[in-house]
Amino acid sequence: MVKKVKLRIVFLLALVLSIILSVFLILKSLEKDVVFFLSPTDIKNLEEIEKKKIRVGGMVKDKSVSINSNKINFIITDFKNEINVSYSGSVPNLFSENKGVVAEGFLQDRSYFKAVKILAKHDENYMPPEVKEALGDK
Repeated sequence: MVKKVKLRIVFLLALVLSIILSVFLILKSLEKDVVFFLSPTDIKNLEEIEKKKIRVGGMVKDKSVSINSNKINFIITDFKNEINVSYSGSVPNLFSENKGVVAEGFLQDRSYFKAVKILAKHDENYMPPEVKEALGDK
């Protein structure tokens, strides 16, 4: 082969390898920042309980919310399994029974979760009360 062709092949291989390496490094660095949530069924199926922060997601079970001074207890369900959640602090305005929720915290055992943050989920039809009122007045 001609020297020019060999140089092009080497250049293209180096370019492809550097692109692959760059994509790998980007995905690896984002890996720790990507946070998924586990359902109560996923938690029941865990082989061992780790002491790291996780997220648990599902629906707040009907008639399961109990509020004691600054502590709130409720049950997250995926309609197959349930997990008891305990949280100290204020909850988002969208938090209510029969609504989606994601709790971030630490798993104590397969049926008890100590939350440090509550994230309420809403559907795509959600409209803030202020906007709803403004549209209703017109």
